[in-house]
Amino acid sequence: MKSPLIILDRDGVINHDSDEYIKSEDEWFPLAGSIDAISELSKSGFRVCVATNQSGLGRGLFDEFTLARMHELMISLVEEKGGSISGIFFCPHRPDEGCECRKPKPGLLNQIEEQFSCSVAGSWFVGDTEKDIDVALAKGCKPILVLTGKGTLTQSIMDPAKLAKVPVFDDLFSAAMFIIADHNNAAN
Repeated sequence: MKSPLIILDRDGVINHDSDEYIKSEDEWFPLAGSIDAISELSKSGFRVCVATNQSGLGRGLFDEFTLARMHELMISLVEEKGGSISGIFFCPHRPDEGCECRKPKPGLLNQIEEQFSCSVAGSWFVGDTEKDIDVALAKGCKPILVLTGKGTLTQSIMDPAKLAKVPVFDDLFSAAMFIIADHNNAAN
């Protein structure tokens, strides 16, 4: 049986977000509990993937080498806690470029499906914006909204009917504990 997949947004879910963009590994620092959350998910048998819009690349604010260093930092912190990240998928385009990989379009999730020869349908997707919720719903994932990053704003402006279908947690750690418990209950 293949390991269950979980998809995480990056900025505002795993690390602090900034309206000025996270442009270097010096600006990248994890939110409280997020590294532990990823490690616990990984140790519980989940394949953890990150799906992130990184328009700072297209805007020329940083290059792919700098982005790779940010991701190497994230991976090393998770590995220090005994976990792993199976894949990081990013959209480098600006919003005006009309690509298929910028969330809420499904390109990043399509890439995950291709990479792992699986369907993302039924997988948990944790995000802090309505774009994350929309792409999760479009691909048949189970969305979770966290209140870190832009999550509190998202919760306040999202259509209440849509929000009623989405579990909301304070942060990635509390969402991860719910997901792990849900997975263990389903297995029993």
